Amino acid sequence: MKKLILLLFIGATAFISAQNINGRFSSSLYTFERYDSLNSSEQYLRAYEMLNLNLNYGKVSVRSYLNFETDVMSKMQSDPRLRFYNLYLEARDIMDVATVRLGRQPIINSIAGGVYDGASLTLKKAEYKLNAYFGGNVPAYQEFKLIENFEDNYLYGGKFTTTVIPNFQIGVGYVNKNFQPQKYTVNRLNPDLNLIEVDIENKSNQYEFITGEVNYNQKGLVSIFTRYDYDLNFNQTSKFEFDARTEAVENWALNLYYNYREPKIRYNSIFAVFDYGNTHEIELGADYQISKTFTLLGKFGNVQYKDENSQRVGLGISTAYGNINYRKTFGYAGELDAVSLYTGYTFFEGLLTPSVGLSYTNYKLNPDAEANNITTLMVGTNIRPFRMLSFDLQGQYMDNKIYKNDLRLFFKLNYWFNLNI
Repeated sequence: MKKLILLLFIGATAFISAQNINGRFSSSLYTFERYDSLNSSEQYLRAYEMLNLNLNYGKVSVRSYLNFETDVMSKMQSDPRLRFYNLYLEARDIMDVATVRLGRQPIINSIAGGVYDGASLTLKKAEYKLNAYFGGNVPAYQEFKLIENFEDNYLYGGKFTTTVIPNFQIGVGYVNKNFQPQKYTVNRLNPDLNLIEVDIENKSNQYEFITGEVNYNQKGLVSIFTRYDYDLNFNQTSKFEFDARTEAVENWALNLYYNYREPKIRYNSIFAVFDYGNTHEIELGADYQISKTFTLLGKFGNVQYKDENSQRVGLGISTAYGNINYRKTFGYAGELDAVSLYTGYTFFEGLLTPSVGLSYTNYKLNPDAEANNITTLMVGTNIRPFRMLSFDLQGQYMDNKIYKNDLRLFFKLNYWFNLNI
């Protein structure tokens, strides 16, 4: 109750002081049937209410993003649930250099992405940018409270980037995340061979990485992205990624992708003691533009595991009205053939946008296993009578070895607002 009163007080104060209020509200309903056994099932009607609200006063803003969910027909154990994804104060362009954020905010990186409760500072001057952050992990289900045992549940890090060299962007980063797993009890034999209970409690050091990026972009000619991640806990290369694309030849685009990766295992996990082996992945791709409306797509990839390998092939055609794709994988980890089709088109200057999606997949988990099929169908439409209001209605059908003739319905209302006070 105290937290709710505090939230209402902060919100009311920011609302009264705001010069501009903008954001989006959405309300959704999703109905489906879930089987508890072969002959027993329950019908669910999930309700989701989402609010993205920004209160602005000059270069200062309060930004929030929250979601409320429950079930109208059959209550789940966790119902109702309110998730706070974002709630932070942002001050921009301080002395034309700095931006500060305080509160629950997003963090975007390949190591420990998500949200955290804390502070971040971004300094930007000419071709140089420095970002630093520090805070605590967010409780499960994004509850509106601070996590317990902050000393074992925190993260910090930063990233420096520069574009001082023309056409290049160079970046160096550091991430340190600590997360204390729940302790658990196991049965063990003591020296006298008597069965006793032992509490297992792991340390909190989860991830510690140094990252580096070098990107090159010559517009209309070639773009190259490279990334390197080094795991300081395991003292080894975690990932190296290279992605290059060129459009130097008229109507053609060629792509080369390479990825070396060690499985990213939490250092404080019991699974860290196992040797999973690394993977080398390479993919070649080409696009050919037949006309302004049609483009042919093709890809071939190979993944080398410790003692095995697998391949994949992709073919498709992309048009102004949708796309058709075929995908085949074979080798280690099973075989798959999949065909998918999607089409959507806007009528009456954005008023009506119907869409249809269909896919069929045949797969085997290994060459000697039984073949299984999956069929999915999606039919929907978006109706936008006004710029600030839209409605989505979608029907979904799925058929596989577990869900036979599974039919689901989805409805969503979106309302955008932007008020100057």
